Amino acid sequence: MLHYLSCLPFLFRCLLAARGGILLASVMGTLLTKVAKWSSEDKLDSTALNSLLLKDIMLFVEDFSALHPHEAEILFEEPLQWNSTLVASDFEADYDINESGEVESQEKDENGCPTLELSPPNISVRNFNQLSNLMNMENDKRLQEVQACIEENRTPLVKILGESYANMQKAVKIDKGEGHKQDSDIKMKLLRLLLDMGKQTVRKLLKEISEKFRLNPAFVDQEVEYLQGFCGSGENRVLKSVQYTSDYEYPNGCRAPLWRQIEGEMCYLVIEPYDTETLYITCSSAGVFLNLGVKDEGDDGAYKQASEVFKNVVTLLKNKSQLFAENLTSQGPLRTPKLVDAQTQLSLKRINKSATPSQREEDKTSEFDDTQKGARSKNISHFSESSYAEQLSSMKLKSQLQPGEVFSETSSESDQSYEEEEQPARRQRNTDYPSEYWQIQKLVKYLRAGDQTATLLTLYALMDYDLTHETYHLAMQDSGGLKVLTNILHLDEVNLQLGSLQILRDISHNAQTRRAIVDNGGLRSIVNVLDSRNKDVKALAAETIANLTSFRRARRTVRKYNGISKLAKLLDCAPDLANVDAKQEKDVEVARFGVLALWSCSRSPKNKEAIHKAGGVPLLGRLLKSPQMNMLIPVVGILQNCADEESCKDAIQTEGMIKDLVQNLSNDNDELRIHCANVIFKCAENKRTRTLVNENKGLQALVSLLGKTDNKKLMAAATGAIWKCSLSPENLDVFQEHKVLETLIGLLTNQPEEVLVNVVGALAEFAQKPANKITIRKCGGLKPLVHLLVGRNEPLLVNVTRVVEACATDLDNMAIIQELDAIRWVWSLLKNPNPEVQSSAAWALCPCIENAKEAGEMVSTLMGAMELVIDLLKSTNDDVLASMCAVIAKIAKDKYNLAVLTDYEVVSLLAKLTDKPGDLLRCHLAQAIAQCCTWRNNRAAFGEAGVVPHLALYLKSSDMKVRHSTVMALHQLSKESNNCVIMHSEGVVKPLIHFMGSDDEKVRNAAADCVRNIRLLFPGQSRAKKSTPCM
Repeated sequence: MLHYLSCLPFLFRCLLAARGGILLASVMGTLLTKVAKWSSEDKLDSTALNSLLLKDIMLFVEDFSALHPHEAEILFEEPLQWNSTLVASDFEADYDINESGEVESQEKDENGCPTLELSPPNISVRNFNQLSNLMNMENDKRLQEVQACIEENRTPLVKILGESYANMQKAVKIDKGEGHKQDSDIKMKLLRLLLDMGKQTVRKLLKEISEKFRLNPAFVDQEVEYLQGFCGSGENRVLKSVQYTSDYEYPNGCRAPLWRQIEGEMCYLVIEPYDTETLYITCSSAGVFLNLGVKDEGDDGAYKQASEVFKNVVTLLKNKSQLFAENLTSQGPLRTPKLVDAQTQLSLKRINKSATPSQREEDKTSEFDDTQKGARSKNISHFSESSYAEQLSSMKLKSQLQPGEVFSETSSESDQSYEEEEQPARRQRNTDYPSEYWQIQKLVKYLRAGDQTATLLTLYALMDYDLTHETYHLAMQDSGGLKVLTNILHLDEVNLQLGSLQILRDISHNAQTRRAIVDNGGLRSIVNVLDSRNKDVKALAAETIANLTSFRRARRTVRKYNGISKLAKLLDCAPDLANVDAKQEKDVEVARFGVLALWSCSRSPKNKEAIHKAGGVPLLGRLLKSPQMNMLIPVVGILQNCADEESCKDAIQTEGMIKDLVQNLSNDNDELRIHCANVIFKCAENKRTRTLVNENKGLQALVSLLGKTDNKKLMAAATGAIWKCSLSPENLDVFQEHKVLETLIGLLTNQPEEVLVNVVGALAEFAQKPANKITIRKCGGLKPLVHLLVGRNEPLLVNVTRVVEACATDLDNMAIIQELDAIRWVWSLLKNPNPEVQSSAAWALCPCIENAKEAGEMVSTLMGAMELVIDLLKSTNDDVLASMCAVIAKIAKDKYNLAVLTDYEVVSLLAKLTDKPGDLLRCHLAQAIAQCCTWRNNRAAFGEAGVVPHLALYLKSSDMKVRHSTVMALHQLSKESNNCVIMHSEGVVKPLIHFMGSDDEKVRNAAADCVRNIRLLFPGQSRAKKSTPCM
């Protein structure tokens, strides 16, 4: 992001060097300093230029992830860090937020470190993917974040790509090395992207600056050339020198730094008259004036105005130098050159570049004819009576001569030599663009100036070009054609709207053009014409929107201007799509394009909700019955995207779409079957949906798709749907009839991770039945499952540990698991930073520890195992805490391991958890406390830590498991006399008497023993305190 800004001011100076592969890291600080305007406190000033730069950077980064996904994933050599105004509430999905307001991205690097970390106010970002996410947040803090990031990261290229890539020449050498070529290629592409965006921004800024000029650089150039004729030594000379402070000229003709150009300043002159002091002059769009002595770009204070404003340099000199004024007056009336606007100057330069040699020869001849009309002097060192324009014309021709040549205004040889010298350079420039580039620009001019008929004919002429060609897109952008086309949409003439939309539809296939249309506000105009009465206009508008909404900002724009509801209305066509008459065919066609647009828009979470609110889901259910494949695929595609929302899942079920989705699973079109299976996968978490899939024979259709092993996307969708459908026991029975378990075990090898996640997830559900655990073992499924424990795919690791947890309850399976050293691999997953992986691994360890041979010794031999358990007791995730309590309850059964845990202060850590809510946590916490009480003074330590009152409250829980585990914990604690006093005061006796009638023998005996201990020990405590107990 910052290199984009850093490239701007130095870009033109180093353009030739950059093309040769050289860009020095040492200039990066200079780049950032010269483009942006900085205050003395190293902060960006509130200037118009800075505002434009910040906005351009924001827009560039906002779309970077969508445009360049591979480059966006490249990790920075050093993270970009700054003080952020963002808080946890600004982050939505894909981020983990803890109770203290700290945020971590779910995206991790290969070491498991998050690529974004926020610990307010400090933020750290490690790739463009996360920068893009920040810029896509829907709040007003984005520009503030860009500014803060720039201000606190002054060497961005080094941080993003590293020292070696700060110099492109060195980077090329790295690229040739072995083992890192692919990574180097992506980094080099990233570097080129940043350079290209820098150049585009410069062009944009220079264009905006040039449009503001009233005076322009070409006018000043002519004045300087004219005044240089007054310079030299001798009696008749009135000026010593006239020169610019900078020899570098930007493409718009200006020589002032960009941050001064935005203030309207073009260049700075230093003029030395003979009769007065040296004059330091600022040439701006409003006129010229004296400054405090600008000699270079380093002194900010020298730019201040030190005189009144004059209309041109000659007028200023007449006012400041009497000698100059007297000599100029003696030459008669002065005629100043024609003031041409900056845009026209740029256009003239382009035309001159593209003109043929013969055309330029004609221009030169006419120029000679014009100059010959005025009076001439053979001694050009003296003032002549020729006009100002003629003097300038002569000076131009003189400057074109080679050293040593004699100047002659009638010489055609001099003109010919000049032409031959310049021709190669002009040919090289002409090869940049084909002739069609200039023809399209001319047609755009006709669009602007022509009447209705001419505009329509011009649109037809534009349609004859292959508008998919990138050069033509550039021509449309450079000439402002995109803005003209969108403006035409505001007219009420249907034919003009149709012509404009057809062109916009064709050129919107280009990514750069799409963004240009959206940036120019064109998408809003296209959304507005969706209200047109003409069906062709609505169809073309919807198709164009489908092309444009490939990135988030465009989708947000459609929603902002009510485009979602307008597109949803287009879906309301024929009630019976199987029998459509001629009149309804057009409505169906319009609906199809509306579906395509909504499909593209539905990739945004908020647009999914907007589609549902606009009543789009029921209309999609009607279109789902269409026999047309080009209608069905986008319809199901929308349903797949919208099925992420709970409200949409319910609507899909209630509208009766499950039956149609199941029927389409038998279609021959694989793309349609992929979308249908994915919709079922997302919706089948609902029990009613799973029942509907079974009732409509959808389970058999899904099983048939498992044979399509060559189509990985279809396999992933089918296995995902099978996984979710297997959550219902009755569906498992159907799958068993078709030998699905054996098929899934065969898919554990040679499959991509997206398939494996679903396959293993389904196996976890199958393994809930004891018979299936045996089948998994007999079919050789345990070994490939254990091998998957070494991967890094977090959803896959969660599902594998769930299968291990289920299979470890079988002793024969446990023997194989222990033989494969799976327990060590599962234990290592506790180091994974993902809480879901941590908790699932801990749950898997519980049956492994319980059923393993010599479990206590096995645990003690695992290096760092106890420390890991203790550390996770400090987690902020309740699922992790609950699972770790369960693990402690199993480990503490071994006396040696319990002693080690006690030394690690497990008692105080468990005591701190007793005030946390959640029945799952309380159940396993009580079990852990009960087991830890079997070691020495732990009972007293728990009592002193205030555990008993909290456990007394657990007896009031509605969860029977919590109450039973609490009884077991109180029984152990009651063996300490002080705890009995507290129990009695907390009123636990009455509920314990109730549990003495429990069906569970262990609970019944524990409750009875606890009451007995209270009765026996409490009186003794009372006598010690000289008080009479009341039982």
